[in-house]
Amino acid sequence: MSFFLAMWQLVTNYWPFFLQGVRATLIIALFTVIFGLILGIVLTLMRLSRFRLLRWPANAYVEFFRDTPLLVQLMFIFYGLPMVGIQFPDVSFIPDFSRFMAGIVAMSMNSCAYVSEIIRAGIQAVDDGQMEAARSIGFTHAQSMKLVVLPQAVRNILPALGNEFVTDIKESSIVSVIGISDLMFNTNSVIAVTYQSLPAIAITAIIYFIMTFVTSRLVALLEKRMNHARRS
Repeated sequence: MSFFLAMWQLVTNYWPFFLQGVRATLIIALFTVIFGLILGIVLTLMRLSRFRLLRWPANAYVEFFRDTPLLVQLMFIFYGLPMVGIQFPDVSFIPDFSRFMAGIVAMSMNSCAYVSEIIRAGIQAVDDGQMEAARSIGFTHAQSMKLVVLPQAVRNILPALGNEFVTDIKESSIVSVIGISDLMFNTNSVIAVTYQSLPAIAITAIIYFIMTFVTSRLVALLEKRMNHARRS
């Protein structure tokens, strides 16, 4: 009983810290999904290209970012790039803008490798006859991909993309190591002040669960509506 009382006291006394952390976590996850999706589409088109100069670098990129830890990639971008003269600018009206940019860039570069694999699998799952039919009526390869293949692939990959968004929300906790005041970083700040580690971590776990559960339900609802529209 005392454990739940401690949790309640932490929520009532430090809810602004948790709320600020939730906001930062969702911002990072949202931009990660947006940039990861855009870069993932580009990578996929490169990997499916007939030109080796496009296909080989894209495949190497995907393999490298899928086979190395996100923490290492984050450290390299945040600490390594300034050593070679590449720095993220500071914006006076946005606190810790350079740290946020480093976190978003690192997570986006990591996420796009997984998104590219998801999209590639979705495109290859579309029957080859769809492309051939589109080409036979005069579409170019790019038009066939854009108007015929990709719309069908989106329905196939939507659940996997939703899972990737959920993963981005959970993995965003890693940006706390570079000082971004996300949910995990603010949780550690509360622990440092109150010494109530287990109740604070329990609150954080519940908040992460709520965010990921709601996201999963929204993706499932969108998928259901798309399937209903296709049948009708």
